[in-house]
Amino acid sequence: MTLKELIQNYSWSSIYSKFLEIYPEAGKGLQGYKTVFEKLRNMKAEPIDMAIAITKEKDMIDGDYFIDVVGIYNNPTTPEEKYPQGIEFLPWRQWLGMNIDKNSLMNFSEQEIIVHCLYEMTFEGFNEDEIKFK
Repeated sequence: MTLKELIQNYSWSSIYSKFLEIYPEAGKGLQGYKTVFEKLRNMKAEPIDMAIAITKEKDMIDGDYFIDVVGIYNNPTTPEEKYPQGIEFLPWRQWLGMNIDKNSLMNFSEQEIIVHCLYEMTFEGFNEDEIKFK
């Protein structure tokens, strides 16, 4: 299942309460997240040979837990591609074209996956044109 397929299964009204539950500090930016969510529902996906992986990690310094959202290559061709990749600067069309890692689907609800992806992909802003892609 791709992120695009997952997003198509839900409306914002079924996501926003989960969003506030997971990221209560993001409440004042809720309109921005809604705008991006609706844009993603109408955007065409661009297939890419990566999967989105979401894990719960423990910070080695303070011991707090955090959610890590990364890309993993389905068919790595270089040693670097064998490691998780930061994907926050990838074009949103490519996010939509990525499959969701099967472990992520087992460990998180579909709504949680959407929320974590939306939070990560907008970490640098709600306007894709303002985000500098690498």
